Amino acid sequence: MIFVILGTQDKLFPRLLKEIDKQIEKGNIKDEVIVQAGNTKYKSKNMKIFDFISMNDFNEYIKKSDFIITHGGVGSILNSLKNNKKVIAVPRLYKYKEHENDHQLQIINKFANEGYILGCNKVNDLEKKLKELHNFIPKKYVGSNELIINTIENFLEKK
Repeated sequence: MIFVILGTQDKLFPRLLKEIDKQIEKGNIKDEVIVQAGNTKYKSKNMKIFDFISMNDFNEYIKKSDFIITHGGVGSILNSLKNNKKVIAVPRLYKYKEHENDHQLQIINKFANEGYILGCNKVNDLEKKLKELHNFIPKKYVGSNELIINTIENFLEKK
């Protein structure tokens, strides 16, 4: 099972769900796909989509998933890593009016450059990232909220 996390903010991200649907139709995704879509409204015959779910259900889907596809939210990425899941993260981008700026791109690049996740900066690259995922061995995440917050803050301040 693949768990797709779009977060709970008021930001929309149908662009990612369209690409996942495309990958299912092409046969590149054969697993069941469960989506926590938040405010993104999207209809699909290929995915089970929930707007919002309880934290218990959310955590259960993470635990049961084979891997995670997520937006670039720090909480979604960290929660997945804490559960030792492989992660493909796709940023919401300012140019598509999916966010106020491109901080998700910066966050994803930082985690990807450190070896924790596979960053997918363009949704068109999802097919390629799905293939890379099979051989990807993520760096083991050792939780330290202070360390990660400081790392992200330092990174963003340098930009």
